Amino acid sequence: MKRLELRNKEKTMSSSRLGLRLAGCLLNVSEGRRKHIVENIAKAALLDKNGLNHPEVSVLNIFSDQDYNRSVITIVASVEKLGSSVLAACLEAFQAIDMEAQEGIHPCLGAVDLIPIYPLTGVRIEECGALARSLAQNLVMHIPGCSVFLFGEADLPGKRSLVQRRKQLGWFTRRNFSDLQPDLGATPARRCGLTGVGASLYVMNCNVTIDSHDLSAGREIATAIRGSNPHGLKGVQAMAFPHEGKIEIACNVESFEDHEATESSEDTQYVAYNVLGHQYTYVSPHYIEAQVKKLANDRGIGTIGRALVGFTPQECKKCAEYAIKENIGEFWKIREGVFM
Repeated sequence: MKRLELRNKEKTMSSSRLGLRLAGCLLNVSEGRRKHIVENIAKAALLDKNGLNHPEVSVLNIFSDQDYNRSVITIVASVEKLGSSVLAACLEAFQAIDMEAQEGIHPCLGAVDLIPIYPLTGVRIEECGALARSLAQNLVMHIPGCSVFLFGEADLPGKRSLVQRRKQLGWFTRRNFSDLQPDLGATPARRCGLTGVGASLYVMNCNVTIDSHDLSAGREIATAIRGSNPHGLKGVQAMAFPHEGKIEIACNVESFEDHEATESSEDTQYVAYNVLGHQYTYVSPHYIEAQVKKLANDRGIGTIGRALVGFTPQECKKCAEYAIKENIGEFWKIREGVFM
């Protein structure tokens, strides 16, 4: 397929001129080993109720990990269409994934484990929260056995964070669903498990692998860089997992409001971006890798590399605008030919 020169298109694809109001979902499903199932879930997101390709929806990326037995599917759409698109993908996922048989290193509670909604362009975070609440209600209405917990802008009035909700529910250790109390739906069915649905500013996933089998050393590094640590990295949540014979430091990188941050280069500590005139900031993947490398070197351990699960906020916005403008539903199939 012809390579797409994304940089050359950027001048003609400003969101203001296109009138786009886009939101994204990084759909986390508890299947990463059966490629055909994951792709079927992604393709379901692209079809309308009549089985026709929807022009306002695109799947930008599919990231699957066999050790984790988990996939992250990046779905973008107009804010009016994203809910029905994600619902269709979830219907396919719940039919194909059985939590009673699921095995993997990564913690999870549900066949569809997490549905976070993020504003990309022309959309307020409050709209994403309303969209997430509506989607959660449709899930429990249309999928027998589906149960939901809410987080972020969807969790009113408290707006508890995903980390708070996961700790409350024992997400990091639990697999017994019988005593869980969902926000919507009945007691979780063993096949479906419990699904998290919410909205927040964009959360990026960045993983750094250290050249060691020592899980305790990995956990020390993860603890050191967490934003909850007084000397950690703001907005970063981190865990250490055995992965492909090494240890991976898996990071969720939250965006946050910071009016004092002015840096915009990915080689600096913080990167800034704008949504509807509001400036948001996140820690650069390069800086996260550098900090992990330093902490690993202090313990006599090297690093192997960094993996970004999908996109930075700016990349996701640019790719979403391009894919929707050009009506490219299966964007993930041509992504290697796109210059970022």
